[in-house]
Amino acid sequence: MMPGRRADRSESFGEALLGAVLDRAHELPPHLIGPVVADVAERLGGRRPQVLLQDYGQLMLVPLPGEGLAGGVPQLIDDSDAGRCFLDAVCVEVSDDDGVRIHLPLLDGGDQVGVMAVTLDRVDDHDRRLLHRISGLVADLLVTKHGYSDLFFATRRDEPMSVAAEIQWSLLPPLAMIMPRVAVAGILEPAYDVAGDSFDYALNGDILHVVMIDAMGHGLDAATMATVAIGAYRHARRAGIGLSEIYDFMDRAVAKQFGLEHFVTAQMMQLDTTTGRIQWVNAGHPPALLIRNHRVAGRLDAPTTLPVGLGGAEPRISELGLERGDRVLCFTDGLVEEHKMSRVEFGEHQLITCVNQLERTGRGVRAVTRALSHTLKRARGGHTTDDATLLMVEWRG
Repeated sequence: MMPGRRADRSESFGEALLGAVLDRAHELPPHLIGPVVADVAERLGGRRPQVLLQDYGQLMLVPLPGEGLAGGVPQLIDDSDAGRCFLDAVCVEVSDDDGVRIHLPLLDGGDQVGVMAVTLDRVDDHDRRLLHRISGLVADLLVTKHGYSDLFFATRRDEPMSVAAEIQWSLLPPLAMIMPRVAVAGILEPAYDVAGDSFDYALNGDILHVVMIDAMGHGLDAATMATVAIGAYRHARRAGIGLSEIYDFMDRAVAKQFGLEHFVTAQMMQLDTTTGRIQWVNAGHPPALLIRNHRVAGRLDAPTTLPVGLGGAEPRISELGLERGDRVLCFTDGLVEEHKMSRVEFGEHQLITCVNQLERTGRGVRAVTRALSHTLKRARGGHTTDDATLLMVEWRG
Protein backbone atom coordinates (compact mmCIF):
# COMPACT_ATOMS: atom_id res chain seq x y z
CA MET A 1 0.00 0.00 0.00
CA MET A 2 1.34 3.45 -0.94
CA PRO A 3 2.16 5.82 1.97
CA GLY A 4 -0.80 7.97 2.87
CA ARG A 5 -3.36 5.69 1.19
CA ARG A 6 -6.00 4.11 3.36
CA ALA A 7 -7.36 0.58 3.02
CA ASP A 8 -10.77 0.09 1.45
CA ARG A 9 -13.20 0.41 4.36
CA SER A 10 -16.42 0.02 2.42
CA GLU A 11 -18.78 -2.69 3.65
CA SER A 12 -18.50 -5.98 1.80
CA PHE A 13 -21.29 -8.51 1.52
CA GLY A 14 -19.66 -10.72 4.14
CA GLU A 15 -19.23 -7.85 6.60
CA ALA A 16 -22.84 -6.80 6.07
CA LEU A 17 -23.99 -10.34 6.76
CA LEU A 18 -22.05 -10.59 10.00
CA GLY A 19 -23.03 -7.05 10.89
CA ALA A 20 -26.68 -8.03 10.70
CA VAL A 21 -26.01 -10.17 13.78
CA LEU A 22 -23.45 -8.00 15.57
CA ASP A 23 -25.35 -4.72 15.26
CA ARG A 24 -28.37 -6.16 17.06
CA ALA A 25 -26.62 -8.56 19.44
CA HIS A 26 -26.34 -6.38 22.56
CA GLU A 27 -30.04 -5.56 22.77
CA LEU A 28 -31.50 -8.65 21.12
CA PRO A 29 -34.18 -10.39 23.25
CA PRO A 30 -33.55 -14.15 23.53
CA HIS A 31 -36.71 -15.12 21.63
CA LEU A 32 -35.57 -13.11 18.58
CA ILE A 33 -32.36 -15.08 17.99
CA GLY A 34 -34.33 -17.36 15.66
CA PRO A 35 -35.59 -14.56 13.40
CA VAL A 36 -32.07 -13.10 13.16
CA VAL A 37 -30.69 -16.49 12.07
CA ALA A 38 -33.53 -16.84 9.55
CA ASP A 39 -32.85 -13.35 8.16
CA VAL A 40 -29.13 -14.02 7.71
CA ALA A 41 -29.81 -17.39 6.06
CA GLU A 42 -32.21 -15.76 3.61
CA ARG A 43 -29.63 -13.10 2.68
CA LEU A 44 -27.19 -15.89 1.92
CA GLY A 45 -29.75 -17.59 -0.33
CA GLY A 46 -30.54 -20.26 2.23
CA ARG A 47 -33.80 -21.81 3.34
CA ARG A 48 -35.17 -24.02 6.11
CA PRO A 49 -32.75 -22.68 8.77
CA GLN A 50 -32.65 -24.56 12.05
CA VAL A 51 -30.99 -24.13 15.42
CA LEU A 52 -30.81 -27.47 17.23
CA LEU A 53 -30.02 -27.69 20.96
CA GLN A 54 -28.87 -30.74 22.90
CA ASP A 55 -31.43 -32.04 25.39
CA TYR A 56 -30.38 -32.52 29.02
CA GLY A 57 -30.23 -36.29 28.63
CA GLN A 58 -27.76 -35.82 25.74
CA LEU A 59 -29.80 -38.09 23.48
CA MET A 60 -31.55 -35.68 21.11
CA LEU A 61 -31.04 -32.44 19.21
CA VAL A 62 -34.18 -30.37 19.66
CA PRO A 63 -35.25 -27.58 17.25
CA LEU A 64 -35.31 -24.12 18.81
CA PRO A 65 -38.69 -22.45 18.16
CA GLY A 66 -38.69 -19.05 16.53
CA GLU A 67 -40.25 -17.08 13.69
CA GLY A 68 -38.54 -17.97 10.42
CA LEU A 69 -36.88 -21.12 11.80
CA ALA A 70 -37.84 -24.51 10.46
CA GLY A 71 -39.46 -26.66 13.11
CA GLY A 72 -39.44 -30.42 12.91
CA VAL A 73 -39.06 -33.27 15.34
CA PRO A 74 -36.04 -33.83 17.60
CA GLN A 75 -33.18 -35.73 15.94
CA LEU A 76 -31.27 -38.58 17.51
CA ILE A 77 -27.67 -37.57 18.21
CA ASP A 78 -26.46 -41.10 17.49
CA ASP A 79 -28.37 -41.51 14.23
CA SER A 80 -28.53 -38.28 12.24
CA ASP A 81 -26.41 -35.96 10.13
CA ALA A 82 -26.92 -33.20 12.69
CA GLY A 83 -25.80 -35.63 15.40
CA ARG A 84 -22.60 -36.45 13.51
CA CYS A 85 -21.88 -32.73 13.25
CA PHE A 86 -22.58 -32.36 16.95
CA LEU A 87 -20.47 -35.27 18.18
CA ASP A 88 -17.39 -34.59 16.07
CA ALA A 89 -17.68 -30.78 15.96
CA VAL A 90 -17.28 -30.76 12.18
CA CYS A 91 -19.29 -29.36 9.29
CA VAL A 92 -21.51 -32.01 7.67
CA GLU A 93 -22.94 -31.48 4.16
CA VAL A 94 -25.67 -33.66 2.67
CA SER A 95 -26.94 -33.38 -0.92
CA ASP A 96 -30.57 -34.06 -1.73
CA ASP A 97 -33.18 -33.05 -4.31
CA ASP A 98 -33.60 -29.68 -2.62
CA GLY A 99 -29.92 -28.70 -2.74
CA VAL A 100 -27.23 -29.08 -0.07
CA ARG A 101 -28.11 -29.25 3.60
CA ILE A 102 -25.15 -27.94 5.62
CA HIS A 103 -24.84 -28.55 9.37
CA LEU A 104 -22.44 -26.45 11.42
CA PRO A 105 -21.39 -26.98 15.06
CA LEU A 106 -22.30 -24.22 17.47
CA LEU A 107 -19.12 -24.02 19.54
CA ASP A 108 -18.33 -21.90 22.56
CA GLY A 109 -14.96 -22.50 24.20
CA GLY A 110 -15.02 -26.06 22.92
CA ASP A 111 -18.42 -26.71 24.51
CA GLN A 112 -20.96 -27.86 21.97
CA VAL A 113 -24.04 -25.66 22.28
CA GLY A 114 -25.84 -27.34 19.41
CA VAL A 115 -26.04 -27.33 15.62
CA MET A 116 -27.09 -24.74 13.03
CA ALA A 117 -28.44 -26.08 9.73
CA VAL A 118 -29.46 -24.43 6.47
CA THR A 119 -30.12 -25.56 2.89
CA LEU A 120 -28.47 -23.87 -0.11
CA ASP A 121 -28.72 -24.59 -3.82
CA ARG A 122 -24.98 -25.29 -3.78
CA VAL A 123 -22.14 -24.68 -1.35
CA ASP A 124 -18.71 -23.19 -2.10
CA ASP A 125 -15.81 -22.14 0.09
CA HIS A 126 -17.18 -18.61 0.48
CA ASP A 127 -20.44 -20.02 1.84
CA ARG A 128 -18.54 -22.28 4.23
CA ARG A 129 -16.39 -19.42 5.50
CA LEU A 130 -19.34 -17.11 6.12
CA LEU A 131 -21.52 -19.81 7.68
CA HIS A 132 -18.66 -20.89 9.95
CA ARG A 133 -18.31 -17.32 11.26
CA ILE A 134 -22.06 -16.84 11.56
CA SER A 135 -22.41 -20.08 13.53
CA GLY A 136 -19.73 -18.81 15.94
CA LEU A 137 -21.74 -15.64 16.53
CA VAL A 138 -24.96 -17.60 16.99
CA ALA A 139 -23.26 -19.87 19.56
CA ASP A 140 -22.07 -16.81 21.48
CA LEU A 141 -25.57 -15.34 21.39
CA LEU A 142 -27.10 -18.53 22.75
CA VAL A 143 -24.60 -18.64 25.61
CA THR A 144 -24.90 -14.97 26.57
CA LYS A 145 -28.70 -14.80 26.26
CA HIS A 146 -29.62 -18.03 28.04
CA GLY A 147 -29.42 -16.38 31.46
CA TYR A 148 -32.13 -13.90 30.51
CA SER A 149 -34.84 -16.38 29.56
CA ASP A 150 -36.28 -19.84 30.20
CA LEU A 151 -36.67 -20.43 26.45
CA PHE A 152 -33.51 -22.50 26.05
CA PHE A 153 -34.07 -24.48 29.25
CA ALA A 154 -37.60 -25.35 28.14
CA THR A 155 -36.43 -26.37 24.66
CA ARG A 156 -33.81 -28.75 26.05
CA ARG A 157 -36.17 -30.60 28.42
CA ASP A 158 -38.19 -33.60 27.35
CA GLU A 159 -39.45 -34.58 30.81
CA PRO A 160 -40.08 -32.92 34.19
CA MET A 161 -37.01 -32.00 36.24
CA SER A 162 -36.76 -32.30 40.01
CA VAL A 163 -35.98 -29.26 42.16
CA ALA A 164 -32.69 -30.90 43.17
CA ALA A 165 -31.71 -31.30 39.52
CA GLU A 166 -32.67 -27.67 38.82
CA ILE A 167 -30.20 -26.64 41.52
CA GLN A 168 -27.44 -28.89 40.23
CA TRP A 169 -27.73 -27.82 36.59
CA SER A 170 -27.63 -24.17 37.59
CA LEU A 171 -24.46 -24.92 39.58
CA LEU A 172 -22.53 -26.66 36.81
CA PRO A 173 -19.91 -25.10 34.52
CA PRO A 174 -20.18 -25.86 30.78
CA LEU A 175 -20.13 -29.64 30.27
CA ALA A 176 -17.04 -29.40 28.07
CA MET A 177 -14.02 -27.19 27.52
CA ILE A 178 -11.63 -27.89 24.64
CA MET A 179 -8.42 -25.84 24.63
CA PRO A 180 -5.08 -26.30 22.84
CA ARG A 181 -3.32 -27.79 25.91
CA VAL A 182 -6.19 -29.38 27.80
CA ALA A 183 -9.70 -30.72 27.33
CA VAL A 184 -12.42 -31.40 29.91
CA ALA A 185 -15.82 -33.10 29.53
CA GLY A 186 -18.40 -34.23 32.06
CA ILE A 187 -21.87 -35.76 32.21
CA LEU A 188 -24.42 -36.43 34.98
CA GLU A 189 -27.05 -39.13 35.30
CA PRO A 190 -29.97 -39.21 35.86
CA ALA A 191 -30.13 -35.89 34.04
CA TYR A 192 -33.59 -34.94 35.28
CA ASP A 193 -33.23 -36.18 38.85
CA VAL A 194 -29.55 -35.75 39.79
CA ALA A 195 -29.07 -34.49 43.34
CA GLY A 196 -25.77 -34.97 45.21
CA ASP A 197 -23.21 -35.31 42.42
CA SER A 198 -21.49 -32.31 40.91
CA PHE A 199 -18.20 -31.13 39.45
CA ASP A 200 -16.44 -27.87 38.73
CA TYR A 201 -13.36 -26.71 36.87
CA ALA A 202 -11.50 -23.52 36.01
CA LEU A 203 -8.53 -22.80 33.76
CA ASN A 204 -6.56 -20.06 35.50
CA GLY A 205 -3.52 -19.22 33.42
CA ASP A 206 -1.60 -22.47 32.90
CA ILE A 207 -3.30 -24.33 35.77
CA LEU A 208 -6.48 -26.37 35.37
CA HIS A 209 -8.39 -26.75 38.65
CA VAL A 210 -10.89 -29.62 38.91
CA VAL A 211 -13.16 -31.00 41.61
CA MET A 212 -15.71 -33.82 41.67
CA ILE A 213 -18.03 -34.33 44.63
CA ASP A 214 -20.73 -36.70 45.83
CA ALA A 215 -22.90 -35.43 48.69
CA MET A 216 -24.48 -38.06 50.92
CA GLY A 217 -28.18 -38.79 50.66
CA HIS A 218 -30.68 -38.05 47.91
CA GLY A 219 -33.01 -35.32 46.79
CA LEU A 220 -33.03 -31.73 47.92
CA ASP A 221 -30.88 -32.30 51.03
CA ALA A 222 -28.06 -33.73 48.90
CA ALA A 223 -28.35 -30.92 46.34
CA THR A 224 -28.16 -28.31 49.11
CA MET A 225 -25.05 -29.95 50.56
CA ALA A 226 -23.45 -30.14 47.11
CA THR A 227 -24.17 -26.44 46.59
CA VAL A 228 -22.36 -25.53 49.81
CA ALA A 229 -19.41 -27.80 48.95
CA ILE A 230 -18.99 -26.40 45.43
CA GLY A 231 -19.45 -22.84 46.68
CA ALA A 232 -16.77 -23.37 49.33
CA TYR A 233 -14.45 -24.94 46.74
CA ARG A 234 -14.83 -22.00 44.38
CA HIS A 235 -14.28 -19.49 47.16
CA ALA A 236 -11.10 -21.24 48.32
CA ARG A 237 -9.81 -21.78 44.79
CA ARG A 238 -10.27 -18.13 43.93
CA ALA A 239 -8.36 -17.17 47.07
CA GLY A 240 -5.33 -18.88 45.51
CA ILE A 241 -4.67 -21.39 48.30
CA GLY A 242 -3.29 -24.93 47.89
CA LEU A 243 -5.14 -28.25 47.68
CA SER A 244 -4.74 -29.11 51.37
CA GLU A 245 -6.06 -25.71 52.40
CA ILE A 246 -8.96 -26.02 49.93
CA TYR A 247 -9.92 -29.34 51.54
CA ASP A 248 -9.80 -27.77 55.00
CA PHE A 249 -11.97 -24.83 53.93
CA MET A 250 -14.58 -27.11 52.33
CA ASP A 251 -14.52 -29.42 55.35
CA ARG A 252 -15.23 -26.61 57.79
CA ALA A 253 -17.94 -25.09 55.59
CA VAL A 254 -19.89 -28.35 55.28
CA ALA A 255 -19.48 -29.23 58.97
CA LYS A 256 -20.61 -25.78 60.11
CA GLN A 257 -23.70 -25.84 57.92
CA PHE A 258 -24.82 -29.46 58.31
CA GLY A 259 -23.12 -30.90 61.39
CA LEU A 260 -20.65 -33.75 61.74
CA GLU A 261 -23.07 -36.49 60.65
CA HIS A 262 -23.18 -35.23 57.07
CA PHE A 263 -20.39 -35.47 54.54
CA VAL A 264 -19.35 -35.06 50.91
CA THR A 265 -16.77 -37.25 49.21
CA ALA A 266 -14.49 -35.20 46.99
CA GLN A 267 -11.53 -35.38 44.67
CA MET A 268 -9.62 -32.17 43.92
CA MET A 269 -6.99 -31.86 41.21
CA GLN A 270 -4.62 -29.32 39.74
CA LEU A 271 -2.99 -29.87 36.35
CA ASP A 272 -0.08 -27.79 35.09
CA THR A 273 -0.97 -27.62 31.40
CA THR A 274 2.58 -26.66 30.40
CA THR A 275 4.30 -29.67 31.99
CA GLY A 276 1.53 -32.26 32.44
CA ARG A 277 2.20 -32.49 36.17
CA ILE A 278 -1.01 -33.36 38.02
CA GLN A 279 -1.58 -33.13 41.77
CA TRP A 280 -4.60 -34.40 43.62
CA VAL A 281 -6.23 -34.89 47.01
CA ASN A 282 -8.71 -37.71 47.60
CA ALA A 283 -11.32 -37.27 50.33
CA GLY A 284 -13.10 -40.63 50.44
CA HIS A 285 -13.78 -40.69 46.69
CA PRO A 286 -13.28 -43.58 44.22
CA PRO A 287 -9.77 -43.28 42.71
CA ALA A 288 -9.63 -41.87 39.20
CA LEU A 289 -8.51 -43.99 36.24
CA LEU A 290 -5.45 -43.17 34.12
CA ILE A 291 -5.98 -43.78 30.40
CA ARG A 292 -2.82 -44.03 28.31
CA ASN A 293 -2.53 -45.05 24.66
CA HIS A 294 -6.34 -45.51 24.59
CA ARG A 295 -6.40 -48.08 27.39
CA VAL A 296 -6.86 -47.91 31.15
CA ALA A 297 -3.29 -48.04 32.46
CA GLY A 298 -4.14 -48.02 36.16
CA ARG A 299 -5.79 -46.13 38.99
CA LEU A 300 -4.64 -42.95 40.65
CA ASP A 301 -4.33 -44.73 43.98
CA ALA A 302 -3.17 -42.48 46.80
CA PRO A 303 -3.59 -41.94 50.53
CA THR A 304 -7.06 -40.65 51.32
CA THR A 305 -8.47 -38.50 54.06
CA LEU A 306 -11.99 -38.41 55.45
CA PRO A 307 -14.80 -37.01 53.31
CA VAL A 308 -15.46 -33.29 53.49
CA GLY A 309 -17.41 -32.40 56.64
CA LEU A 310 -16.02 -35.12 58.93
CA GLY A 311 -12.98 -33.24 60.17
CA GLY A 312 -10.30 -35.40 58.57
CA ALA A 313 -6.57 -35.01 58.96
CA GLU A 314 -4.60 -32.78 56.60
CA PRO A 315 -4.63 -34.67 53.29
CA ARG A 316 -1.49 -35.82 51.56
CA ILE A 317 -1.01 -34.37 48.07
CA SER A 318 -0.23 -36.98 45.41
CA GLU A 319 1.55 -36.24 42.14
CA LEU A 320 1.98 -37.81 38.71
CA GLY A 321 3.56 -36.74 35.44
CA LEU A 322 1.18 -37.20 32.54
CA GLU A 323 2.27 -38.02 29.01
CA ARG A 324 0.91 -36.18 26.01
CA GLY A 325 -2.56 -37.54 25.20
CA ASP A 326 -3.14 -39.08 28.66
CA ARG A 327 -6.66 -38.92 30.02
CA VAL A 328 -7.82 -39.00 33.64
CA LEU A 329 -11.35 -40.29 34.29
CA CYS A 330 -13.05 -39.31 37.55
CA PHE A 331 -16.35 -40.92 38.53
CA THR A 332 -18.73 -41.20 41.46
CA ASP A 333 -19.54 -44.47 43.22
CA GLY A 334 -23.07 -44.58 41.78
CA LEU A 335 -21.50 -45.57 38.49
CA VAL A 336 -20.01 -48.83 39.76
CA GLU A 337 -22.19 -49.68 42.76
CA GLU A 338 -25.44 -49.94 40.81
CA HIS A 339 -27.07 -53.34 41.29
CA LYS A 340 -28.29 -54.42 37.87
CA MET A 341 -30.26 -57.35 39.28
CA SER A 342 -30.48 -56.00 42.85
CA ARG A 343 -27.72 -58.37 44.03
CA VAL A 344 -24.42 -57.90 42.19
CA GLU A 345 -22.65 -54.57 41.82
CA PHE A 346 -21.87 -53.35 38.31
CA GLY A 347 -18.23 -53.01 39.36
CA GLU A 348 -15.09 -51.20 38.28
CA HIS A 349 -14.01 -54.09 36.03
CA GLN A 350 -16.97 -53.58 33.72
CA LEU A 351 -16.33 -49.84 33.76
CA ILE A 352 -12.75 -50.42 32.60
CA THR A 353 -13.93 -52.80 29.86
CA CYS A 354 -16.34 -50.16 28.54
CA VAL A 355 -13.65 -47.46 28.69
CA ASN A 356 -11.21 -49.59 26.69
CA GLN A 357 -13.80 -50.36 24.04
CA LEU A 358 -14.76 -46.72 23.54
CA GLU A 359 -11.19 -45.43 23.66
CA ARG A 360 -10.41 -47.49 20.56
CA THR A 361 -12.63 -45.16 18.55
CA GLY A 362 -10.09 -42.36 18.99
CA ARG A 363 -12.81 -39.75 19.48
CA GLY A 364 -12.50 -36.60 21.56
CA VAL A 365 -13.21 -36.45 25.27
CA ARG A 366 -16.66 -34.93 24.84
CA ALA A 367 -17.89 -37.70 22.53
CA VAL A 368 -16.20 -40.45 24.58
CA THR A 369 -17.58 -39.22 27.91
CA ARG A 370 -21.10 -39.00 26.56
CA ALA A 371 -20.90 -42.41 24.87
CA LEU A 372 -19.37 -43.95 27.99
CA SER A 373 -22.17 -42.70 30.23
CA HIS A 374 -24.89 -44.00 27.90
CA THR A 375 -23.07 -47.31 27.35
CA LEU A 376 -22.68 -47.85 31.08
CA LYS A 377 -26.33 -47.08 31.70
CA ARG A 378 -27.38 -49.67 29.11
CA ALA A 379 -24.94 -52.19 30.60
CA ARG A 380 -26.54 -51.63 34.02
CA GLY A 381 -29.88 -52.57 32.53
CA GLY A 382 -31.00 -48.96 32.27
CA HIS A 383 -31.04 -48.57 36.05
CA THR A 384 -29.71 -45.46 37.80
CA THR A 385 -30.92 -45.52 41.39
CA ASP A 386 -28.02 -43.30 42.47
CA ASP A 387 -26.33 -40.36 40.79
CA ALA A 388 -23.69 -41.52 38.30
CA THR A 389 -21.26 -38.86 37.15
CA LEU A 390 -18.22 -38.86 34.86
CA LEU A 391 -15.55 -36.23 34.31
CA MET A 392 -12.66 -36.74 31.88
CA VAL A 393 -9.55 -34.57 31.61
CA GLU A 394 -7.09 -34.87 28.72
CA TRP A 395 -3.63 -33.34 28.72
CA ARG A 396 -2.99 -32.45 25.10
CA GLY A 397 0.51 -31.06 25.61
